[in-house]
Amino acid sequence: MPRKNQSGEAAVNEITRRTCRKFSAEEKVRIVLEGLRGEQGIAALCRGEGIAPNRYCRWSKDSLEAGKKRLSGDTVREAKSSEVKGLRKRAFRKLRK
Repeated sequence: MPRKNQSGEAAVNEITRRTCRKFSAEEKVRIVLEGLRGEQGIAALCRGEGIAPNRYCRWSKDSLEAGKKRLSGDTVREAKSSEVKGLRKRAFRKLRK
């Protein structure tokens, strides 16, 4: 909260600094997981973290969508035939020993 004796520009800078906070991916995950645990309400969690509830909901939705994509196999890389051949050769060599 801006102080009474601050200049107008300093007060605006202080408010802007507080509202433009950037959260790292780790912080977002931590906050979403705390909400999923349900130890406290979402509104109380958001107040404690200084975020709006709609921001929490967006992070939660984004993390669930990312998890769904990851688990559905959309990001699975197909092995190249040369990789497969190399792995087969190594497996056969180990079996012979």
